[in-house]
Amino acid sequence: IRIVDYESATSFLGEWGPFQQRVFFLLCLSFIPNGLTALSMVFLGGTPAHRCMLPAHLNLSAAWRNSSIPLEEDASRGGDLVPSKCFRYKLEHLMNYSETGLLPGVDVNLSNVPKEGCLDGWEFDHSLYTSTIVTKWNLVCDESWKKPFSSSMYFGGILAGSFISGQLSDRFGRKPIMFATIALQVVITLIQIFSSSWIMFVALYFLLGLVQISNYLVAFVLGSELLGPMVRTLFSTAGVCLFFALGYMLLPLLAFFLRDWRLLQVTFMLAGCVCLPLFWFISESPRWLLSQGKVEEAEAIIRNAAKVNKIEPPALIFSPLMVRAHNICDLLRFPNIRWLSVTMWNTLTIAYYALSLNTANLHGNPFFNCFLSAVVEVPAYGLSWVMFRWCSRRLSLSSALFAGGFFIFITQLIPPHLPALSITFEMMGKFAVSTAFAVIFAYTAELYPTVLRNTAIGASSTASRIGSIVAPYFIYLGTYSVSLPYILIGSLTALTGLISLLLPESFGMPLPETISHMQKDGNIRKKKKKKTQETEEIPNIQGRTRKSLKVKTTEVHMVIRVK
Repeated sequence: IRIVDYESATSFLGEWGPFQQRVFFLLCLSFIPNGLTALSMVFLGGTPAHRCMLPAHLNLSAAWRNSSIPLEEDASRGGDLVPSKCFRYKLEHLMNYSETGLLPGVDVNLSNVPKEGCLDGWEFDHSLYTSTIVTKWNLVCDESWKKPFSSSMYFGGILAGSFISGQLSDRFGRKPIMFATIALQVVITLIQIFSSSWIMFVALYFLLGLVQISNYLVAFVLGSELLGPMVRTLFSTAGVCLFFALGYMLLPLLAFFLRDWRLLQVTFMLAGCVCLPLFWFISESPRWLLSQGKVEEAEAIIRNAAKVNKIEPPALIFSPLMVRAHNICDLLRFPNIRWLSVTMWNTLTIAYYALSLNTANLHGNPFFNCFLSAVVEVPAYGLSWVMFRWCSRRLSLSSALFAGGFFIFITQLIPPHLPALSITFEMMGKFAVSTAFAVIFAYTAELYPTVLRNTAIGASSTASRIGSIVAPYFIYLGTYSVSLPYILIGSLTALTGLISLLLPESFGMPLPETISHMQKDGNIRKKKKKKTQETEEIPNIQGRTRKSLKVKTTEVHMVIRVK
């Protein structure tokens, strides 16, 4: 394969001209709707306080009506007694006691009164939410499994979209797939607003996850390929993540003022509509065009960029290329990176989404807790850019993961009467995990070549969605033991941080364009070490010819020259 040195061929454009600035900010704007919707289940599926409903026509005295709900221990409140959310005393017994004038707790021992489920539905507290999918379709008690399942279906859509979008954008281009999925996102959200059943809502939620991750990943790769080395680092760490965090911060603010899940969906749809006109201001990736052998189209984009930057381009920018097709099977040839795609991404998605979805369960106001969870991501993404700009990729990722695991683990050791301290440690864990999340996206983009970059990021994201699918159930474990989610997530994250030191390093290396470039960069240290050992052994070996010594010395110089 003959392929041009893209960085050198386009260096005359500069790093931060008007063209690059336009690409940077417009692509970053496209991530705001993703931040709005990725964790919207916190409020779409908000579960307000509830209790069994009593029929209005029921002839009960005030005393028995107030005592119709049994008390149960609440583990999240240190074992305090609270009214049951799923049971009531049998109404036929309460009516008999009320008619005979017996008083609860005085004439009747309530512990001996039989119980029954909420046969007439539930009464929900509307002080926090006017309406959610939980109150709309009664997703509580025996139906409470439907709420985490809804989140898992969304992440299942993300799994499918991560795989499909990479294949499609590597085949048909970055720009067409990006804006096609944004348009589909708007249409699906509009239909979802009018969902007539929970099944319809969940089916559309799956499709929504599919198209949202598609435009996120494709926009990420498009920016990485359009921008120069220095700006690419800023875009792939701070830029993408900060604008995602901006959308995430807007989520609790909109939810606070709207309080209705359908109205919240309307704002998501409008945010997608705002992004559609960007189609006319963002160009296709010249790197992708070159990988497809479309040299003239790639040159036209570069010449337009030069015109925007008011720079005179050279007469010949790219030489004709010979290319061959690649597919996802090419990714399986690198064992260390296979491990990156599966284990690390899964651990990060479990930690990130579990902590984010858990904000509704923390002590205090859920809107403020969600906003706080979003705000801590801003300095985290700033730190990720600093680490990515000046530090080793492996050390950056390992330190962030280990710190996140440590803070998450010790959260469960905080006594229940210190909720502020517990939230502080949980947010410190979220800060570290968010830093690692930003680093791993950019790290993955650096490891894979242009011909497979979007497929690789899509495949990595696909593998990680197993983690996001099970993340809601990590939170669900808290109903059985408050400490269990923190123990599991903290231990897994810290352990992954230590093992991540085994990954290859990409700091200071140019983006690989082909599989051969990737293999060369990945094997170079091994070759150098091997050849150096061979030359050290030569003086101790007797009977070697001058010719054999010359061959080995030449091999050493060749390896050093390649590096």
